[in-house]
Amino acid sequence: MRSLAFFSWLVVISPVLLSPPAMAQQRAANQWQLEQTATYDKLSSPVGMAYDANGNLYVANWSSGTVLRFTPKGERNVFASGLSGPSGLAISRQGDIYVASYNQDLVWRFTPEGNKTVFVQGLATPAGLSFDQRGRLLIANRRTNQILAAQPDGKTEVVAEGLQTPVGVIELPNGDLLVNNIAGGISLVSGGQKAKTINNELNSPGVGIVPAGPDGAYVVDYGGTTVSHINREGVRTVITQGLTSPVGLALAPNGNLLVATWGTNAAYRIHQP
Repeated sequence: MRSLAFFSWLVVISPVLLSPPAMAQQRAANQWQLEQTATYDKLSSPVGMAYDANGNLYVANWSSGTVLRFTPKGERNVFASGLSGPSGLAISRQGDIYVASYNQDLVWRFTPEGNKTVFVQGLATPAGLSFDQRGRLLIANRRTNQILAAQPDGKTEVVAEGLQTPVGVIELPNGDLLVNNIAGGISLVSGGQKAKTINNELNSPGVGIVPAGPDGAYVVDYGGTTVSHINREGVRTVITQGLTSPVGLALAPNGNLLVATWGTNAAYRIHQP
């Protein structure tokens, strides 16, 4: 049976405020504002997060085996329970909620009403999830160092390989992929399936990665304290720091960010400059 420690091979990080690494001290002039008071608290090792078209926030709670749903008014309810190691989470254009099981090597599909089916199985420690422009579900298949794309019928194909323990992925508008590797920085996949490392300044990039304009992404550093912007050339701009083991990241409907941390089991808003 796998350990319940999602990042078990890493040195355990104390849940106290960490000193930012050297690179993180290069503050950007347009640094975003991090709210010090948690927007959502009493989470349980939150990982994947996403908003639906109605502004409801879904959070996959690794430790408790649940998915929570928060309404735009902040009302909280348990959307799904009894799950084994829920990690990545993504919502389709049709409103279905997809949740990866890191422990059971599969992805569930939930209707907005909560009905659950197995969407794809036989994976290899799936972590982060997202959708590409063709409506395929992108899966960071950690154990095989690949990114898979699943068609609506659940059939999968390899779209990226040669990674270093991938845990998060997004597609850029031009069809390239940006990938968070917990053991190997940020990778770009362009013009084929082969990945190229474009930035290795983060300690351990986590699952959280969301689009940032036409050529970049916002990413979390689970092994550090930061949320950064990284473009396709690998240039990094720190937008906020001082977090404790940030893992989950979601783009809010108003363009702000929501970051979830394991150090505090809470999620915090980050406002645009």
